[in-house]
Amino acid sequence: MDERAALADLADRLPDAGDDCAVVDGQVITTDMLHERTDFPAGTSRYTAGWRAVAASLSDVAAMGAEATAAVAAYGAPSFDADELAAFVDGAQDVCHAVGAEYVGGDLDSHDEFTVASTAIGSAAEPVRRSGASPGDAVCVTGTLGRSAAALKLFDRGDTDRANELFQFEPRVRAGVALRPHATAMMDSSDGLARSLHQLAEASGCGFAIEAPLPIDPQVDTFAETEQERRDLGVFFGEDFELVCTLPESDVLGAREATPCPLHRIGTVTEDGVTLNGEPLPDQGYSH
Repeated sequence: MDERAALADLADRLPDAGDDCAVVDGQVITTDMLHERTDFPAGTSRYTAGWRAVAASLSDVAAMGAEATAAVAAYGAPSFDADELAAFVDGAQDVCHAVGAEYVGGDLDSHDEFTVASTAIGSAAEPVRRSGASPGDAVCVTGTLGRSAAALKLFDRGDTDRANELFQFEPRVRAGVALRPHATAMMDSSDGLARSLHQLAEASGCGFAIEAPLPIDPQVDTFAETEQERRDLGVFFGEDFELVCTLPESDVLGAREATPCPLHRIGTVTEDGVTLNGEPLPDQGYSH
């Protein structure tokens, strides 16, 4: 059973867990677990690991249109190197400060593989769910797609300085707050654009007609040998943590002006099916 099947199996028992965050009395809360083998390529600094682990949870807060309040992390490693631990905390604190939150502590434990479990909380009186998209709405995405795919290629090439820089993405908390009055549905693209669209379609009972050109990160052009590879790295790779949202067509301009990062219109909400340039878009993306 993979992650999505396990979550579906638990859905009836945990009805509050079906969005990017659970919502409790106006607060949103989320948790993530990252492992060295699957999430931190060779060459990832402990600073980047602290930044990225906490940023992943803050991104879920952003996806609900919530203000980020605080984050904690549990740090497990075979041994505790003082410099590595300090660098991890520096990264966690810096990403929190970047979005107006505080890193307030966590836990330490011995583990045979470097592993981080992070938790973030935020607040929103009316958080944005995944389930509000309606046919005729516009589909938009923040930032660019493929940034993490480019980072992985740089790690493979041994260019760790540039790779670590790309891996330190800024969670779109401020963008999520700005989009909250406009968005009818929203989530982050941690599993990739294609998979996010399928998840939104399932939650909202709708479809999507996506049209190129898509906002592929310029770094991808350095590695992609064909236009197909370029598109696939942007659409399927995942781990970009951009916001994918729907909003009334009449709100696109206002949302774009309010959002403190680029907001790209990439398609339209339809009755059913998920397509890219008229062809079915596979439910393919990052798997945990």
